[in-house]
Amino acid sequence: MTTASTIPLVIDLDGTLTPTDTLVESIIQLCKQHPPILLKLPFWLIKGRAGFKARVANRSTLSVTNLPYRTNLVDYLRNQKKNGRQLILATAANRNIANAVAAHLGLFDTVLSSSESHNLKGTEKLIAIQKLVGSQFVYAGDSKADLPIWQAAQAAILVNTSSVVSNAVRKNTPIELEFPAANTGIRVWLRALRVHQWFKNLLLFVPLLTAFSFQEVDKLLAITLAFFAFSLTASATYIGNDLWDLESDRSHPRKRYRPFASAQIPIIKGFTLAAGLLVLGLMLAAYVSLNFFWILLLYLFVTLIYTWTLKTYVLIDVIVLSLLYTLRIIAGSVAVEVPTSSWLLAFSVFIFFSLALVKRCSELVSLQQSGKEATRGRDYRTSDLVVLWPLGVGSALSAVVVFGLFISATETQVRYANSQGLWLVAIGLIYWLARLWIKTSRGEMHDDPLVFAIRDFGSRITIIAMIMATLAAHFLVLE
Repeated sequence: MTTASTIPLVIDLDGTLTPTDTLVESIIQLCKQHPPILLKLPFWLIKGRAGFKARVANRSTLSVTNLPYRTNLVDYLRNQKKNGRQLILATAANRNIANAVAAHLGLFDTVLSSSESHNLKGTEKLIAIQKLVGSQFVYAGDSKADLPIWQAAQAAILVNTSSVVSNAVRKNTPIELEFPAANTGIRVWLRALRVHQWFKNLLLFVPLLTAFSFQEVDKLLAITLAFFAFSLTASATYIGNDLWDLESDRSHPRKRYRPFASAQIPIIKGFTLAAGLLVLGLMLAAYVSLNFFWILLLYLFVTLIYTWTLKTYVLIDVIVLSLLYTLRIIAGSVAVEVPTSSWLLAFSVFIFFSLALVKRCSELVSLQQSGKEATRGRDYRTSDLVVLWPLGVGSALSAVVVFGLFISATETQVRYANSQGLWLVAIGLIYWLARLWIKTSRGEMHDDPLVFAIRDFGSRITIIAMIMATLAAHFLVLE
């Protein structure tokens, strides 16, 4: 009697061997390399799905070595291979991708895949499998499209299948093994939205607070709506950025665990969510005011240009990041119709330039510790640290100097009851910024200084103390 362990095992690729979709990833890579080609994609699709896949695969450079593979399934296949079982990769992906994956894993005896004229999916895949091995085979798949194949198979391996698909398979086919669907909880979605990054948008409140107008209800309502408009739009851009950077994120020691890089969330769902957030954010912005709407559009435009190209240029990326932070302050000023001090704008440019350099230096220190010399997708090398260190620290000190000049300015003397008390804030700034740079040099800095500041007890205490000192300087009159 033939046992399941001796029957040829046929494995699907997209959604099964890897949780991602290689066609969608290839399209993203192709658009990164040749953006105008996006306009040709609909015309390629009209000529047939098989031809569409072939054109995309022939023109893109998808790195199969960085794809997120299901390690538990791969380990199972390796054991089966050692026991002499025949393994066949059968996928609707184009042959270029399928052959590259097979060559990378070194597990498969045969590869069945789509060609330029033939889309190997569903019943077409079943015919190809039966032609190769006959009626005796076990099939590992994940989707509803695989049901005809499972129905004809001697046994099934279920990989991340929905309960509906799983129940349908169990009615007709014995189950050899099951790899349950991963639970994509709310925490994964919040990570994809980067809700913790919404703290950056608290900068919109700065003009209201520095003008000490936070007791005006209409302004508070406007700035609150502006905050959510910016936050939703920013989350849409974060998702877009993560989808754009899939390959480079997978080469990073920590970023490879992001929801899209690790394929915890499907790419198509990411695109859909980003589009919905963007529409909602822009609608809220238009409700706040037309001028604020245009500022948000400017932020969106600069962010997109940054994602598409500017982030790949050394130093230009951190300059743009510092300007995007400053733009948040300007946006807050526009939303509540409060003029922004030139001192505040100068201070923000310097301090956010320093924080952006903290982020880059942290990444380079991490690469240096892992024995690598250059970032992927950005024009930075670990040797650049000798320049970036003094540049970042110098920018931090420049921010403190600007703040010191602000304390002595006439407008400050008028606005604060005890402006000299702001020197306590200056001391706090020196300590906090120096702390960030020391932590960075020790390799203890998070990829995002904001996340570090939230988690770091010393940073939290210092920031709270600076806020209290600012309020005291404004309200407390010393005789």
